[in-house]
Amino acid sequence: MIISVASGKGGTGKTLVATSLALSLGKHVQIVDCDVEEPNVHVLLQPTITQSKPVCILVPRVDKIGCNYCGECAKVCVYKAIAVVKDIVLVFPELCHGCGACSYLCPQKVISEEGREIGIVETGYCGEIDFVQGKLNIGEAMAPPVIREVKQLVNRKKTAIIDASPGTSCPVVEAVRGSDFCLLVTEPTPFGLHDLSLAVDTVKALGISCGIVLNRAGGTYSKVEEYCVKENIPLLLKIPLDREIARLYSNGITLVKGVPEWCDKFKGLFHNIEQIVAANKQVRT
Repeated sequence: MIISVASGKGGTGKTLVATSLALSLGKHVQIVDCDVEEPNVHVLLQPTITQSKPVCILVPRVDKIGCNYCGECAKVCVYKAIAVVKDIVLVFPELCHGCGACSYLCPQKVISEEGREIGIVETGYCGEIDFVQGKLNIGEAMAPPVIREVKQLVNRKKTAIIDASPGTSCPVVEAVRGSDFCLLVTEPTPFGLHDLSLAVDTVKALGISCGIVLNRAGGTYSKVEEYCVKENIPLLLKIPLDREIARLYSNGITLVKGVPEWCDKFKGLFHNIEQIVAANKQVRT
């Protein structure tokens, strides 16, 4: 089963939930950090890295001998990664999405493709937990190709927990796509509710069931819980606003290690997810 952990906004405790869930399950678990622009699962789990490989996208390489500067390559490039100015062909690798249209449609067949490294994928382990993470190179704009390479290593024979980046943009969609269930982590604030509603819409558009983890629960703001009731979205876990939890997290200590009684609560969370996924499969069949 693949469980993705996402959030409409940053700083809600998404990684805290993902790592605590993985540690509470222990065996037959894989944690996959798809927040490739700022991966931080490793900070909490301190994994041993055993393998690293580069992630490349194909960018155009123009053979000027034989090019008649017709400009067809520039016309088909949606992202303006190639331009023809008089008798010069300019290629902007940072803008290229690697679609291959320019080389495929070049009338003179003088455009080939070469790999350009944009990031890396690392694998390893933390105790009995398999670990995978992607890292986008500094200055690169496209996270999805790295996320796709990371997800190639998802092991469906295990419980795979995907830590997605915050927000609802392309990297989140790429990370969450194909999950059996999505945990949305939020906080009881107006901003938390606003961005949660966007995340719910995104997950629903992908056809993925979701549930809510309410972090820093407490206080008088109850609109997040009211929203869950109104939208018929299960509120699966509440994590209180607690100084000790904040102290542990700021020191790189996961919730289930710092406060062991939370281990059973996260096991219960996983059991509830299993029941929801199983019920959804029955409905579909």
